[in-house]
Amino acid sequence: MPETIIFSLLAFFLVTGASTVVLAKRPSTNAIGFLAVLLAVAGFFALLGQSFLFLAQILVSVGAVVVLTLIVILTVNLKEEQLPKERFKPLWIVVSAVVTAPFGWLLYRTLVSAVHSFSEVEEGYGSAKAVGNALFTDWVLPFEILSLLLLAAMIGAIIIGKKEQAYDIKS
Repeated sequence: MPETIIFSLLAFFLVTGASTVVLAKRPSTNAIGFLAVLLAVAGFFALLGQSFLFLAQILVSVGAVVVLTLIVILTVNLKEEQLPKERFKPLWIVVSAVVTAPFGWLLYRTLVSAVHSFSEVEEGYGSAKAVGNALFTDWVLPFEILSLLLLAAMIGAIIIGKKEQAYDIKS
């Protein structure tokens, strides 16, 4: 019974945060909604008993991604008049929901039918030791390439956002 209440609260925070990301007008409010979504996902990992994924979600997603996103938002500091005009935003949201609803239903039916087709996992599967061994042996190069791509995208976003400001290189 307590798990159901916690699950319902996490689902509420997830839906509210996702709605805030889509509907809020200020970028900082969008980032706070994004933070709520990531924290709710971390809570789901905790409910599933996956302590490593819970901590990784908190440390990596919340601790790094949201903080970097907020730094970029505050660094770029766009004014309201610089933002593009979104005349049909509510219409686009409704059309997107109608178009993606059949895919969501298909995904739901697939996941419900797939729940019973999984076999039991071996002891230690998904533990911190197993994930660490896999990450730092087989997946270390893709992990580092991804981190460099994200860093380059972040720097590019800052440069594009500050394009109208002249840079003084003289010291």
